[in-house]
Amino acid sequence: MSTRSLGTTLATLVLGVATVLGLAHPAAAAGHHYVALGDSYSSGVGAGSYTSESGDCKRSTAAYPQLWSNANAPASFKFVACSGATSTSVASTQLGALSSTTTLVSVTAGGNDIGFADVMQTCVLQSEATCVSAVNSAVSQMQNSLPGRLDSLYSAIRSRAPQARVVVLGYPRFYKLSGNCVVGLSETERSAINSAGDTLNGVIAKRAADAGFAWSGVVDEFTGHEICSGDAWLHSVTIPIGNSYHPKAVGQSSGYLPAFRSAV
Repeated sequence: MSTRSLGTTLATLVLGVATVLGLAHPAAAAGHHYVALGDSYSSGVGAGSYTSESGDCKRSTAAYPQLWSNANAPASFKFVACSGATSTSVASTQLGALSSTTTLVSVTAGGNDIGFADVMQTCVLQSEATCVSAVNSAVSQMQNSLPGRLDSLYSAIRSRAPQARVVVLGYPRFYKLSGNCVVGLSETERSAINSAGDTLNGVIAKRAADAGFAWSGVVDEFTGHEICSGDAWLHSVTIPIGNSYHPKAVGQSSGYLPAFRSAV
């Protein structure tokens, strides 16, 4: 075999190995036109280091979309996720960032549609029975009104970005049951909240699949790092209050980022 032929063969072999190992992904990612949509779990509330331009949307330089962009240098990156966003407000205020040239989209939405913040406030401040009732009411909304809202959002995303790979991410399970928390919510309340979170993720995953989008849950990544685990990647009730029940910076980098990266 000639030196030239040997070199070509070796180059082909190296490229093949790199592809199998995933080492070629950054080069592919460099061609992406990436848009990050969604609510506070995508904007990075709880992670700190918010950009001044994002105002009340609280987009963090430690949020998984920014971390992924930093590591992969896509051809373009638009970060428009916003604290407090619902599926309806994502559709009405964020989709202008999409276009026919968009190739990658990430989105979290659904938690605010069912009044997540109000439910948690009720559980923290009121009785166990009132908490469980609020959780059950939220579950009813997940099962009845949320699917249609998500379908509408996902249809609008596909219409505006017809060629994009769309990755829908879920929410963490909040509590480690029988963990090390000795004050706060009861085990009954924690169990009800966890179960509702699983229902929410199930609804979102089904709607994402029916839309032809990729689903990436984060429950596995956060397992062992829930509130009451002793190594929580989530804030419990804290000051500022808006950080409560949101990922810390480590939750973004070690929870959400790997979940997103695995689905790109």
